[in-house]
Amino acid sequence: MNSTTRFLSLLFTFFVAGYLAFAAKKKPVNFVFFLVDDMGWADIGANGSTFHETPNIDKLAATGMRFTNGYAACPVCSPTRASIMTGRHPVRVDITDWIPGQSNNNRNKLLHPADRGNLAHEEVTIAEELKSHGYQTFFAGKWHLGNEGHWPNDQGFDVNIGGHHKGSPPGGYYAPWTNPALKSKKPGEYLTERLTEESVKFMEDRKKEKPFLLYLSYYNIHTPIQAYKKRIAHYSEKAKKTFEGNSPTRPEHEGKTRLRQDNPALASMVAAVDDSVGALLDKLDELKIADDTAVIFFSDNGGLSTLRGPGPGCNSPLRAGKGWLYEGGVREPTIIRAPGLTKPGSVSDEPVVSMDFFPTMLELASLPPRPKLHIDGRSIVPELKGDTGKPRTLYWHYPHYHGSTWKPGASIRDGDWKLIAFYHYDTVELYNLAKDPSEKKDLSKANPEKTKELQDKLLAWQTEMKAKMPVPNPNYDPQAQGKKPRPKKK
Repeated sequence: MNSTTRFLSLLFTFFVAGYLAFAAKKKPVNFVFFLVDDMGWADIGANGSTFHETPNIDKLAATGMRFTNGYAACPVCSPTRASIMTGRHPVRVDITDWIPGQSNNNRNKLLHPADRGNLAHEEVTIAEELKSHGYQTFFAGKWHLGNEGHWPNDQGFDVNIGGHHKGSPPGGYYAPWTNPALKSKKPGEYLTERLTEESVKFMEDRKKEKPFLLYLSYYNIHTPIQAYKKRIAHYSEKAKKTFEGNSPTRPEHEGKTRLRQDNPALASMVAAVDDSVGALLDKLDELKIADDTAVIFFSDNGGLSTLRGPGPGCNSPLRAGKGWLYEGGVREPTIIRAPGLTKPGSVSDEPVVSMDFFPTMLELASLPPRPKLHIDGRSIVPELKGDTGKPRTLYWHYPHYHGSTWKPGASIRDGDWKLIAFYHYDTVELYNLAKDPSEKKDLSKANPEKTKELQDKLLAWQTEMKAKMPVPNPNYDPQAQGKKPRPKKK
């Protein structure tokens, strides 16, 4: 072989090797994260709802993986939102209640602890981490993690459409609203439709050479319950044909829980979310980027089913709802579609929790883990592949009074066992979730050994985490119980 032939051969070998390396290199993974407000586990068709109709969400489940035991880190919004952003437990970021939460008063037997009114700038969010690796970051909708200066654009998002300090939509769902981070375009426009339009526009206008995080955080289906006008007639007629009489209820401590999904206005708000999910999934297909995009669907806490009233929603067969540490308050509709990873229509019964999204997204993006950041979450990529994740214990700490009639407490899930400690009542309850997912049969007296074991484990975790605990209220006035407090707006 002469020198010229040898040179050409080496050049060809180099070219082929370079081409194969280029071809083998994965495209960066985009992320679309749907976060719904106050959507319960049972609010979607994929989890068994027959009154609500969610064909687009169900289609996402049919093309990805549905988790039957997906958990929020808290039964109210701000702590869970902080846990998603940081991969850290609400106790660790010191946001354990919705912001600003309920004030202490003499009607309450205990003084609940003060926590932060914003997500600290020192915390590293998933948006900041992805942005540091070249991602475009877009946020639309509800933020509820602090006043101006702590909004999404201060926490790693390039674009913020509508995210500010309020937890419910100021001025309601129809324009003209009073959202300081989103001006209405026309009278009567619907907030969810607008957020969807802005999200679609971002996908169309994005810098195509860069991956993106699109985080669409709906205000739906949070109160005020305002019917989605395009869908309300259908659900009003459906309810009329399907149900007779008032919604059945059951007592829950000092509140009442709704036991039937039959609220046309709420169902129409669920439908608005489903329409939005469908619009964005269709856009991914239209832009031919669905195969390069991981899609996550989740809710920040359970549906609002338990109030003095009761609430507008229903989480049956799970017990109670938003604000409560029963399953209805913390178990969420959870769906992930990861390109090339999840088997269409697959189901995982492995418990996962909101802190897991941060490390999972890093692994899906082929980025190095940051265990010192997402210390309380772990990647659930093994589950997404159909494997079994490493067993672990899950903890909840909600030492606050809440408008759902919940009173300070905490809980622990260890395997199939779950214990709830009620500090206001100085009682505990124990359930076996495998046999009793509706938490109907308290086993604490029948199984004192397991009860003690989980109490000790919960206390050890709280001690290690330096969790703030409620203390006796020196000004507690039992006679004040009948006096209604002035409502505090979110």
